[in-house]
Amino acid sequence: VHLLGTAYATHAVWPLMREQGYGRVLMTSSSSGLGGNFGQANYAAAKAGIVGLAKTLSLEGAKHDIRVNLIAPSAGTRMTEDIFPEEAYNAFTPETVAAAAAFLVSENGPANVMMGAGGGVYQCFWLTMNDGVLLAPEYRTAEGVAAAWAQISDRTSDAPLAYGMEQQTHAMEMLTKAAGKSK
Repeated sequence: VHLLGTAYATHAVWPLMREQGYGRVLMTSSSSGLGGNFGQANYAAAKAGIVGLAKTLSLEGAKHDIRVNLIAPSAGTRMTEDIFPEEAYNAFTPETVAAAAAFLVSENGPANVMMGAGGGVYQCFWLTMNDGVLLAPEYRTAEGVAAAWAQISDRTSDAPLAYGMEQQTHAMEMLTKAAGKSK
């Protein structure tokens, strides 16, 4: 239901939106899909799949003014009424999520956004990538990666990942730059 239902529903309206040169799509993921949650592997995997679908369709729809966004809602529901303390349950109304949803599908709303909403708190999630480290050929081993791990995992250069091939493009740029220095 989560991933395939989202894909089927979007597939049904996509040709019309493309033809009219306008469309707004809001897909629903969850914090479990964005960050994982103990005991929810199947649910989290489906919700994470929606992230990939939304990111890809956002890129594909841009030239037709089809904006695709993703929301990770948090609201008091029958499913959460026994989990949330009463005061939190009362604060996490569906209306607080609806405000974010309405913005994300508005005419001037953004595209390619992953937004969390709940309890009056609104935030964005990003998939990020750092600059990375180019290891010399002799260090391209498990031991070499382990030795450079502090640099490899340093997040000070993190930037949002704009598209999937950005990782490969960045690596090619680093290799080209390194090749130029060695001449």
